[in-house]
Amino acid sequence: MSVRQFTKHYETPGRVASAARHHAWLVEHAPPLRLPALTVVGPTSLTYEWIDGRPARTEDLPALAGLLGDVHGAAWTTDLRPAALNRPHRFRDGIAFGDYIGPRQAALRRRLEQGYLPDRGALHALLTLLEKTAEGPTAFYKDSNPRNFIITEAGEIYTVDTDDLTLAPMGYDLAKLIATLVLTYGPLPAPTIDSALRAYNEAAVRHDPQLGITDRERLDDFLALHAVLTAPYAGRNGYRYSWSPRPCPRGSA
Repeated sequence: MSVRQFTKHYETPGRVASAARHHAWLVEHAPPLRLPALTVVGPTSLTYEWIDGRPARTEDLPALAGLLGDVHGAAWTTDLRPAALNRPHRFRDGIAFGDYIGPRQAALRRRLEQGYLPDRGALHALLTLLEKTAEGPTAFYKDSNPRNFIITEAGEIYTVDTDDLTLAPMGYDLAKLIATLVLTYGPLPAPTIDSALRAYNEAAVRHDPQLGITDRERLDDFLALHAVLTAPYAGRNGYRYSWSPRPCPRGSA
């Protein structure tokens, strides 16, 4: 019986190498993740085993939040403990693992140019918020939107699309999952978000007491950033709803 596979194509060999490197890093340092096996590395493509299943839905949030807390705790324990959020980390081969601040500063400035921010004052407020959140233990960000999880019929959770990784604070990728679930399926009750945050912290703290530090105010800071960073994708990729959890960061005009 033939094994079903999925081949993803890239524009350059460099993108292939980067995606393969990220997959290997997650296999080594984030073992709670189930990843489709990478079976073939081609000049401009990667081939993975095919996983049958559905994308994540709202009811999967508690399990996914716990998984993310476990994964981020494992990565911090095995590799990211010494990493700083304001400068690139390094893979074993010396290639840079993108930092938290730089890519998001650039993205927020693009949102102003694209018209998703009203003026430079709003940009300044968000850049200040970004700097404020760049503290605490370092996790990683892999864009945890509903399409990047596959739930099998047996209830197993697979993570896909691991092409791009950056450093991020604990809780940042959980906020991305919450934001994109709302954009996809509609508003989530506050108690549901609180329960997800609790599941995340409980899983993270099992790796080290200092990892379960994300409170609701900090999560809301992350959600405010994601509201702007995801704005260009409204109406695309299944994002049928709009959501602005907090129009202006605390302390802004």
